[in-house]
Amino acid sequence: MAHCGLVLLSLWLCVQSVPISLDKTKEKPPEEELEPPQSADTGLHYDRYLREVIEYLEKDPHFKEKLKNANMDDIKHGKLSKELDFVHHNLRTKLDELKREEMNRLRMLLKAKHDIQEGNVRTVDHQALLKQFEHLNHMNTETFEVEDLDRLIKSATKDLENFDKSRHDDFKRYEMMKEHERRERLKTMNEEERKRDEQHYEEMKKKHSEHPKVNHPGSEDQLKEVWQEADGMDPEDFDPKTFFKMHDSNGDGFFDESELEALFTKELEKVYNPENEEDDMVEMEEERLRMREHVMNEVDTNKDRLVSLSEFMAATKKEEFLEKDEWEQTLDQNPVYTEEELRQYEQHLANEANDINRKSDELQRQREELERKQDELNAQKMGLQQAVEEMERIKAEAKQPGAPVAEGGPPPVVPGSSQPLPPGHQQQHVPVPGHS
Repeated sequence: MAHCGLVLLSLWLCVQSVPISLDKTKEKPPEEELEPPQSADTGLHYDRYLREVIEYLEKDPHFKEKLKNANMDDIKHGKLSKELDFVHHNLRTKLDELKREEMNRLRMLLKAKHDIQEGNVRTVDHQALLKQFEHLNHMNTETFEVEDLDRLIKSATKDLENFDKSRHDDFKRYEMMKEHERRERLKTMNEEERKRDEQHYEEMKKKHSEHPKVNHPGSEDQLKEVWQEADGMDPEDFDPKTFFKMHDSNGDGFFDESELEALFTKELEKVYNPENEEDDMVEMEEERLRMREHVMNEVDTNKDRLVSLSEFMAATKKEEFLEKDEWEQTLDQNPVYTEEELRQYEQHLANEANDINRKSDELQRQREELERKQDELNAQKMGLQQAVEEMERIKAEAKQPGAPVAEGGPPPVVPGSSQPLPPGHQQQHVPVPGHS
């Protein structure tokens, strides 16, 4: 069961094998809640969904038996996915819930990405966003169907096959950036400082390369060294089958990638020490990855990313198993980039820096323009406020007693009459009786 489960997920699950001898008519899938996944993280963005789907499927005896007997071609071409139709209803309901949770997670993820892109005034790459859904059928958001399992298997197989390449590419960029920063730092130094720094750099490189012999990964000498130093066994009593069982830590009958990589720790400790200035632990993990890939290419004959006991025993009978030469594929002997690649990378960094500077200048220009418009608005606001205050002052003065009538004030009133004279009419002299 463990073998097939690992194959189904491009060989990353490790579950203890159990014989299948159940009567389908009497079986009742357990109702207990699924425990949090315990297997190693695959690094895929849908890792948890992938592991939980498989853990639920393994609870169904019928599917478990089909999985045990399936070969790699059946799995890759979707034959196993069709067995989902025979999975117990209770487990199908659980799978439906898992899919709905995954759909909600993806919606939130895409919304967050969209919001970030909108905030940066960037064009949304819809094709890239749709790739987030390749591992399930997003047209059906409610139930987990055969197509969902088929997509999950194919996506996991493809993505895991590309995962190592992605790690190599990331490491290559890491190394080029490290060298680029070193060279940029040298440019800031005077001649004496630069000479001293270059000398120190060469000394560290030389010191790093002076290490004990690194045995060929997977060779008899390399395994015997683990047998003796890690296991405390007599190298004269080395037995490949016993060695395999001792280092098959989960007892499933296979070496998975993590179990295999653990075998190289002794060799890596010859080259890397975290306390040494000249040793880079990021490089050590790249060395470990290269060793594991080498052994997988030599031993994993069915390419299921697992080493079975039979594959391991067959490898011990090959001529390569007796390899006595030192492992010559260490990073100090095989640089990961050329000068031309470094030049292109630095040009890429320069282009990115120019682009950032251009955008920064444009943002600064926009900021200055906004500040200018803000100053204009503030001036207009101040002018309006002063005008309002002047009007209020005039009104207040007009209301005070004895205040002179402003020119253009109310027209004169004729004595004895409450009616004002018409505009432009001049008051005539009216003689008073008794006076000349």
